[in-house]
Amino acid sequence: MTIFVTGGAGFIGSALVRQLVADGEAVVTIDKLTYAGNLDNLAGLDATGRHRFVQADICDVDAMRALFAEHRPDIVYHLAAESHVDRSIDDPLAFVRTNVMGTASLLDAALKYWRGLPKGNGFRFLHVSTDEVYGELDATGLFAETSPYQPNSPYSSSKAGSDHLARAWHRTFGLPVMVSNCSNNYGPYQYPEKLIPVVTLNALEERALPIYGRGENVRDWIHVDDHAAGLRAIMAKGRPGETYLVGSRSERTNIDLVRQICRILDELQPAAKPYESLITHVTDRPGHDARYAIDPTKAETELG
Repeated sequence: MTIFVTGGAGFIGSALVRQLVADGEAVVTIDKLTYAGNLDNLAGLDATGRHRFVQADICDVDAMRALFAEHRPDIVYHLAAESHVDRSIDDPLAFVRTNVMGTASLLDAALKYWRGLPKGNGFRFLHVSTDEVYGELDATGLFAETSPYQPNSPYSSSKAGSDHLARAWHRTFGLPVMVSNCSNNYGPYQYPEKLIPVVTLNALEERALPIYGRGENVRDWIHVDDHAAGLRAIMAKGRPGETYLVGSRSERTNIDLVRQICRILDELQPAAKPYESLITHVTDRPGHDARYAIDPTKAETELG
């Protein structure tokens, strides 16, 4: 079996690729290598003989069609995306291009390839997305697969558009597509523009720890390896046309999370002053969603 992973040199994609290769799967990683893609995340995998890296842009539909024809994948995990909210505010069109047009190009290439396969081929396509497409929650409630889409940033809006395209390719053309939406990830190899690595690295260098607003925004956290395992479960047991939310029921306010990191660092690498003294509140992000939290019951029930 051959597996495609788009965006496989990024944070979440590389975690998935490492798991797949470790379990003996043959993987083709497709990545444009933007600022957040790093081949060091895949170090040593080519030596296994089960991994190949291809630098390519998913917006290039001809290149995608050629890769499908050459490697003939059995399944596709689609993770290639622009993913940082702040960057989407500065350059929204780049997010529309990659997340919407890139997804459309990949779906188009997958459809043409799939139509040429014999019946009963088992081909499957998983479009990986975010819980941010659902907007924000108040102090209570959880996102579920039936929650309405209410994206509030250029990033989440572009991901919402790509989710709709994935469903349309299933509903209109019959392509066996599934969609996943996940909560905030943390773990090794995360690009240092996200909250946890920014705070950790800044603290160790005794630099300011920037917190948007009062820091009371709530996020639901999941380790990247658990997310990757969830994606594999969806691919193995999920039903085409369905959406699955992946989360771990681990809510934290941003300020509480940062304080927890500071306390851990105080124990592991004490500085002259407690790391919490470095916390600096900065002007809040435009349209900053108050709270995200996922109800993963459907995934737990159907996928085990």
